Amino acid sequence: MLSTPDYKFWFVTGSQFLYGDEQLKSVEKDAKDIVDKLNKSGNLPYPIEFKLTATTADNITQLMKDANHDDSVAGVITWMHTFSPAKMWIRGTQLLQKPLLHLATQYLNHIPYETIDMDYMNLNQSAHGDREYGFINARLRLNNKVVYGWWGDEDVQKEIADWQDVAVAYNESFKLKVVLFGDKMRNVAVTDGDKIEAQIQLGWTADYYAVGDLVAEMDKVTDADIDQKYDELAKTYTMNPGDNDEAFFEDHVKYQIREYFGLKRFMDAHGYTAFSDNFEDLYGMKELPGLATQLLMAEGYGFAGEGDWKTAALDRLMKIISHNKRTAFMEDYTLDLRKGHEAILGSHMLEVDPTLATDKPKIEVHPLDIGGKEDPARLVFAGGEGDAIDVTLADFGDEYRMIMYEVDGHKAESMPKMPVAKQMWTPKAGLKNGATQWIENGGGHHTVFSFGVTAQQMEDFAKMVNLHLINIK
Repeated sequence: MLSTPDYKFWFVTGSQFLYGDEQLKSVEKDAKDIVDKLNKSGNLPYPIEFKLTATTADNITQLMKDANHDDSVAGVITWMHTFSPAKMWIRGTQLLQKPLLHLATQYLNHIPYETIDMDYMNLNQSAHGDREYGFINARLRLNNKVVYGWWGDEDVQKEIADWQDVAVAYNESFKLKVVLFGDKMRNVAVTDGDKIEAQIQLGWTADYYAVGDLVAEMDKVTDADIDQKYDELAKTYTMNPGDNDEAFFEDHVKYQIREYFGLKRFMDAHGYTAFSDNFEDLYGMKELPGLATQLLMAEGYGFAGEGDWKTAALDRLMKIISHNKRTAFMEDYTLDLRKGHEAILGSHMLEVDPTLATDKPKIEVHPLDIGGKEDPARLVFAGGEGDAIDVTLADFGDEYRMIMYEVDGHKAESMPKMPVAKQMWTPKAGLKNGATQWIENGGGHHTVFSFGVTAQQMEDFAKMVNLHLINIK
């Protein structure tokens, strides 16, 4: 299973010298208590480390420089306990190259009406200080996140947690490498894109390798490795030979296992966490990877078919945000246009991510009827129900554009002659309205579908990388 590094977040409290040493000690005590209790809440995916009570431009600037150069730091969280004159934040904030969250909160969630005095007022000026600090971030045109509310409330902690996942994905995005085995599908427009611009704006590297390089790695896989993996799959999934001869079935499943090890070992050796292939370019391979790709997606690797490296990278990115929960490469396939039943059937030739499965997947072998290769094994299952999002990324020459809508996920009805995994959904904007806007805005047929990532998280990521996002409503 792919994993992300052990990131952490720095917490900085804003104040100033005018309050005096005793008061500044009180400010720091409160801040440390908040950090300690947030970490102990169990609601945050990554730890927070208290770093500083900021009182000068110099110590703020140095801290931001340090954050930039510490690879374990995914972002900075700021809180204005008191009034913190914002001019001293300008240089450090300009230098910060990590995501920034402004936590607009206060230490207590109430006003102590019976005991409140001027000392309390002077030291609990978040309502005052947040606006001063917020002004300078707005003036600097920052794409920072603001979370407002009492830090001890679970909904506020959920907002922090969701942002942390996006901030980690931002950091990982600039290390994300996609390998393309073969080029994109010939004559297809929307899957193309400017790799240089993607690396500049999103951090993604996309590299081409000949299919022969993959075949060479597949040839190194031993029969012992394949047999061991076959036994493991038999315990995890339902082996369903159907009308196939048992030996034929086993041979084709084992060929997919050979492809799985070849792909995995090639990517791991070269630092790739996402990949794409193309059924028009399988020279030296007997089958298009189906089960092989599904097993890798289940482990967290990003994928998209037909050479669509942009969607493969987006898939990996959203898997990081969701911790690989119910997030999948998807394709709009066919429609139910009956009144009251409007829905999109999402699937692909083979490569539907088993993190979507709500039943025990079956391993089956069927003809592909495209590409002129042998019958590939694949996992067959039904997807789930619930709130989800569907996202695509397109290159318009002058900009990258992310297009998204929120959807209601549906479990697919019985389709006994459809031997692939499937997921159904309906845009919350309505199928007619949602699909019309999708088409008008140039949204492609390849997407990433997720029950585990929210629309707000994708909006937060788009802000971090200055990406034009259209959320269809």
